Amino acid sequence: MEKWSLRTPKKGDIIRISLTKKYYHYGIYADDNTVIQYGKYDDMLKKDAKDVEVLITSIEDFAGGKFIEVRNYSLVERLTKRSPDKIISLAMSRLGEKKYNINNNNCEHFVYECTFKNKKKI
Repeated sequence: MEKWSLRTPKKGDIIRISLTKKYYHYGIYADDNTVIQYGKYDDMLKKDAKDVEVLITSIEDFAGGKFIEVRNYSLVERLTKRSPDKIISLAMSRLGEKKYNINNNNCEHFVYECTFKNKKKI
């Protein structure tokens, strides 16, 4: 099974957009028009890391005209995945956080920490 697919996300799903062939920007799908993310995909180009924060945006702002991929969870991941409400609650509790670090506290770390009961290695 592929880890990512082009499908309609469900509440609490990890989603991503491709920035380059190698780099992605990640978020948590909250509802029909809302994504919780650690900075916007172009923040890292325009802002100092200390100014990048966890925020809520529309799905359109998150995508920036790009295709959205949705995470397909393995059996092990499904067993360790939090409920959609808990995922969103944890993500919301970090709104406004400005502790972005490209190496150990980026958008990918954020979505996996909110989604899985055990911190997932990336």
